[in-house]
Amino acid sequence: MKTMIKALALGLAPMTAIALTSVPALAQSKLGIAVVDVQRAVGTSAAYSTARTQIQTTYKAQIDNFTTRKNAIDADLRAKGTALDTAMKAAGGKPTPALQAQYEAAQKAQQNGQAELQRIGQPIQLANAYVEEQIGAKLSDALKAAMTKAKVDLILAPDATVSYQPTVDLTDEVITELNALVPSVGITPPAGWQPGRQGQQPAAAAPANPSQQPASR
Repeated sequence: MKTMIKALALGLAPMTAIALTSVPALAQSKLGIAVVDVQRAVGTSAAYSTARTQIQTTYKAQIDNFTTRKNAIDADLRAKGTALDTAMKAAGGKPTPALQAQYEAAQKAQQNGQAELQRIGQPIQLANAYVEEQIGAKLSDALKAAMTKAKVDLILAPDATVSYQPTVDLTDEVITELNALVPSVGITPPAGWQPGRQGQQPAAAAPANPSQQPASR
């Protein structure tokens, strides 16, 4: 979800700067100001919540394999690290060809482990990114609709404020708009799909079926 949130954050940043440097002006203009936690809005939307459950089911084999291999790789790296520490103490902290070879072997094992986990986890990562991008495509419209209904002129991210009253938090309203605009999404990307590519035409999202196709903002 973070990749999608970054784009929105870039859009909010200029408004944040204006708000922080022009407080007196804002107070005099009586602008309607609200706060929205975009990450929470996306992460608790109906489409995202349903898709996450479907991903857990559809990609269960990959998730289980990832967890098993990660645990095994972590245990192996810990053992290699312990062995290296023991060997260094035995050598009195002095570098030796044997220690160097042992260190390089541990580094190689770590690199290989990371590459393996990335390979195993790629389908899951793509599914998550596909879900986020479909919801993100409607996020701007959801924000605008919530702003219009609440008669708000300016939206800030929570971390861009010093303090605010709960009454100015429009996150729930944005969630409502998202649920109306994008009630469901697909979790299986089209062949060759990659996150954030301009101009690509993903397949139309349809209600996911766990037996066919069911990301983790």
